[in-house]
Amino acid sequence: MKVVLASKNPHKLVEIDAITRKLGIELILQSELGVDIDVEETGTTFEENSFLKANAVMQATGLPAMADDSGIVVDALGGAPGVYSARYGGDPSMTDHDRKMLLLKNTEHVPDGQRQAAFVAVITLVEPDGRVIQARGEIHGELTREPKGENGFGYDPIFYYPPAGMTTAEMPSEEKNAVSHRGNALKVLYEKLKEAGYADK
Repeated sequence: MKVVLASKNPHKLVEIDAITRKLGIELILQSELGVDIDVEETGTTFEENSFLKANAVMQATGLPAMADDSGIVVDALGGAPGVYSARYGGDPSMTDHDRKMLLLKNTEHVPDGQRQAAFVAVITLVEPDGRVIQARGEIHGELTREPKGENGFGYDPIFYYPPAGMTTAEMPSEEKNAVSHRGNALKVLYEKLKEAGYADK
């Protein structure tokens, strides 16, 4: 079965394909089919935005489509930046570094011991017959006071993961992927796909 990944990110394709290929699913990037659409993420939850992206690409291609939506939620900020993680600050010219420094600035008043945060990822598969399969994964930690580590991207350098004793940007990729929000969502997706009748190959 061929499934279109609603993304232009080849790294995301590799990560998700490692799980889906076990179930006989051939994952291809939307760009490989000449599909170039930017879906407006108007949802207020990761579930809604993940569905919006997958559904739009399914309608454009007529093929089953998969999308993920992810971000960081900070308890002391009432769950922000949340679904706005990639657009935090509201200025399109801001870099990943700018956004993580803004998050540190906006939480500098939060005392140690109250800096809990989580990375969240939701992956959605939408089929042309209307079937929807959704999986959510999380990893819990806390915000640091300054960036540490060169691995990973986005908010990884300021996300401290207590079981590892370091930020997710300091963790080796294999170790990080085994416990990451997307890794955890993929484990749930794998089980849900099996329940839905997709079989191990």
